[in-house]
Amino acid sequence: MKRLGTVITLVVGLAAGGGLFAANNALTVAPKPAAASENQVAAPAPSPTAEPPAAPAVTQPPARAQAQEKVTVTWGGSVRGGAASLAIAVKDGVAVGYLCDGNKIEAWFQGTAVDERLTLAGAKGKITGSFDDKRAKGTVTAGRDTFTFDLGTVRKPSGLYRATAQVRNAKVNGGWIVVEGRQVGILEVDGVVRPAPVLDLATGTVIVDGEQVTPTPLG
Repeated sequence: MKRLGTVITLVVGLAAGGGLFAANNALTVAPKPAAASENQVAAPAPSPTAEPPAAPAVTQPPARAQAQEKVTVTWGGSVRGGAASLAIAVKDGVAVGYLCDGNKIEAWFQGTAVDERLTLAGAKGKITGSFDDKRAKGTVTAGRDTFTFDLGTVRKPSGLYRATAQVRNAKVNGGWIVVEGRQVGILEVDGVVRPAPVLDLATGTVIVDGEQVTPTPLG
């Protein structure tokens, strides 16, 4: 009887152990796949390729104004409507004009000869007109008198001359118009006007009251 009890006890123990093993397996939960670490920073999604910056608009410089046509020339001859001569000497567009009758009438003018237009003015009047590569045409006003002119080009020694000097303590101012050997001029000595002495074209000098004066060719 003792042996039979021992066998029964063993069977009961095995049965109890099997039940515990089955229960233990039933309670065991299969582990879930590891989730990404909460501390792991997700890589940012690649940004779309940035468009290259647009090239700045290029502002075209304004068209350069056409350069003014400046000339270097001397015109000379007689005016119409009066017994006077006129010379206009131009250097790089800067013009000097002189009207003279060789006796009493004279007037100096300054201005420009640009883009075929003459514009000169002085204390006694003005010159306006036009020119081309051969001639200058227009009107000259001196005091109450207005003359028209049509002047051809002249070349040295023809041209326009002017003198400013001191002769024996007297102030001397003079002007000469020379066209093809013919001369017209007026000399002013201490405010007294008189016909100008002949200009020596070979030496470019003139004698005033016994002293030699060298006028300046203009233009």
